[in-house]
Amino acid sequence: MVNDPPGGPTIANAIAAYLDMLRLARSDDTARTYANGLRALASVLSERWLPPDKTPAANLPEAAVGWLAKHLKHFSPATERVYLDAAIGFYTYAAAENLANVNLPRVRQLIKQRARRPGIRLPQFPTEEIEKLLQVILLQEPGASDSGSARLRAMRDRAFLLTLADTGLRVSEACRLRRGDLDLTEGRAIVIGKGDKEAIVRFSSRATRAITAYLALRAMLDGQSGRPLTSLPLFARHDKGAGSKIKPITTNTGRNIVRERVAEFLGEATEGQITPHSFRHYFVTSVLRGSGNLKLAQALARHKSIQVTQRYAHLSDEELDRGYHEIFENDDRRRNIGGG
Repeated sequence: MVNDPPGGPTIANAIAAYLDMLRLARSDDTARTYANGLRALASVLSERWLPPDKTPAANLPEAAVGWLAKHLKHFSPATERVYLDAAIGFYTYAAAENLANVNLPRVRQLIKQRARRPGIRLPQFPTEEIEKLLQVILLQEPGASDSGSARLRAMRDRAFLLTLADTGLRVSEACRLRRGDLDLTEGRAIVIGKGDKEAIVRFSSRATRAITAYLALRAMLDGQSGRPLTSLPLFARHDKGAGSKIKPITTNTGRNIVRERVAEFLGEATEGQITPHSFRHYFVTSVLRGSGNLKLAQALARHKSIQVTQRYAHLSDEELDRGYHEIFENDDRRRNIGGG
């Protein structure tokens, strides 16, 4: 923390103290982003002849958030929003610590008046590439010459990817599944999702077949674990670090499975285009295209708000092209219309 000068803390001192506090409570990424936002605030203060390293924190002007909003017009709406959130956090801190006499409702009102409203971004994901990946892994059988652990990983990864695609599970939820959570006969699993809410998730027959094959290959290891089968993870580690123990895969491992298998089956050029969450987007869109039922898609995806599901209820460019040409380029229809 920066030492306060004899005349009281400067704005720079106050920013440094706020960021020190933030680093203890928030993630490193959040702290870095907020630091960038407050550097932008310091820059606009300097432009108004209020250098933060010399101006007392007591003289922090509320109008500076308006100056900051104007300065951020050249940034993306998302960056603008985060940087303004950083400014609100700093002003709230300054008021709480009695560093400045700040009218917080006015600060928020200034931001509301001047900030852009970011538009709704439609989820973008490579549908055809995901479908190609699923076709490949369905046809791909682990080689007989593969080592035991390599074969187990291949079977696990196929079951894991099909689970993500056909259930809409978040990668963290899939990694936390235990054998006892899944009823293979009924094709259902009980999961604890966002907000610690319990929900039932349906599994497709191809996903359950892949899981059954994987668990059959893992049967000896599970039997030697000395633990009830229902308590064992559904997707387990098969690396040297795990040894003969049945340990659950982590969320990071789940991401690596997606990254590595995408690169293996579709080529390194596609690496990064398909993420674990791409499969959730794919699932929701598949439900909507197959049923046209927004409420059904909301329920199966476990979206709290139907507005979230509505983001997926859009036609692809390909569908729009097909519909347009069906209407305007169909020779028979155009002759009938013109011959009236």
